[in-house]
Amino acid sequence: MAKPASIKIRLNSTADTGYFYVAKKNARTKTEKMVVRKYDPVVRKHVEFKEGKIK
Repeated sequence: MAKPASIKIRLNSTADTGYFYVAKKNARTKTEKMVVRKYDPVVRKHVEFKEGKIK
């Protein structure tokens, strides 16, 4: 069987709160690391979330 095109990634907050989102990404088309501005409820602001591996 072929490997699936989409993989799960962990979006870690750059505000160092420990908060994260889990998202899917197409690894074949999006080869660079994902950076998204999302809401961090710990600091109650929108901050950048950067891609990291799920452990």
